[in-house]
Amino acid sequence: MATSWNKKERENKKKEERRKKEEKRQERKENGGKGKSLDDMLAYLDENGNLSSVPPDNRKRIEINADDIEIGVPKQKELTPEELIRKGVVTYFNNAKGFGFIEDSENGQRLFVHQSSSGKPLQEGLKVTFEIEKGPRGYNAVNVISAKQ
Repeated sequence: MATSWNKKERENKKKEERRKKEEKRQERKENGGKGKSLDDMLAYLDENGNLSSVPPDNRKRIEINADDIEIGVPKQKELTPEELIRKGVVTYFNNAKGFGFIEDSENGQRLFVHQSSSGKPLQEGLKVTFEIEKGPRGYNAVNVISAKQ
């Protein structure tokens, strides 16, 4: 069987690619440098946090005590029972779904409230007293009672 023109072209392309690859390999061997030197690869951070190829000036260096650095989330203090009882206003309540939000009058924080945490039905604009409870998604209002006006 005779070889077709396309088959010859593919063979020629493969030969050409192999030849180029071999030339590149020879060129790398001749240049011989295995990458850059250590000094060329080093980078330094300056006082502004930018990368630089020049080492920083030691005269501008400031000593920092490692014990002063706080790692992690700071602990919140436990609330006393007096701090747990708050006053606020129901800003939103959905009777169909049975949940809403109360805005704390002290700090303006919006707290989630469920109808099961109140003995009486809640409505928007109602002034209430409540306790704060830590839930899985943040603080919740529990033991909600309408405030005496």
